[in-house]
Amino acid sequence: MKILQIPLLLGLILGFNADMVNAQSADDKAAPALTREQVKKERDEFIKTHRYDPLTENWVLRKEFEPPASMKTRAQVKAERDEFLKTHRYDSSNEAWVPLKGEPKSSLSRAQVRAEAAQFLRSHQWDDVNSAWVEKPVSRKKPRK
Repeated sequence: MKILQIPLLLGLILGFNADMVNAQSADDKAAPALTREQVKKERDEFIKTHRYDPLTENWVLRKEFEPPASMKTRAQVKAERDEFLKTHRYDSSNEAWVPLKGEPKSSLSRAQVRAEAAQFLRSHQWDDVNSAWVEKPVSRKKPRK
């Protein structure tokens, strides 16, 4: 009976310790909390200016509203992303993006690289025994009519 009481007592003591369980991190305390009224106001403003498009499963700005002047187009954002990826690489040891030295490795676009990789995978397969890529055998069968 005493054996069962010790873990129970220990669990109760640790359970009442307020420092053990903290739902908020230090970053959450620095940000000012929005009141319920502010959140409702922001939601209502968003619903006035946006509509849900079920085809793209995305919220879209209504036609009668202009996007902010500082907002970039989707094409501009993609171009900036591609330019950044050409000049930087992710270093997992530092967990940070590091600029590349010298020229970029490839001048191909992302779509061209994807198409080239798909073509390579259609014509080659990985050989586990030799640990190398091997060209796939070409079938000599005639297609059915």
